[in-house]
Amino acid sequence: MKASELKNKTADELNAELLSLTKAQFGLRMKVATQQMSNTSEIRKVRRDIARIKTVLTQKGAVK
Repeated sequence: MKASELKNKTADELNAELLSLTKAQFGLRMKVATQQMSNTSEIRKVRRDIARIKTVLTQKGAVK
């Protein structure tokens, strides 16, 4: 997900995306803990996407 794509979305859309990524991050952490996941780079990608969304929300001044 690119920052330019995120800037075109509304604050509500960004918050919904943030919620889904947070849930995905939790699921990935559980997979790693139970040793069901071999590609751990997914966690890094999700973390960075969460950071991008939070940055765009801060820039828009729509932080909850």
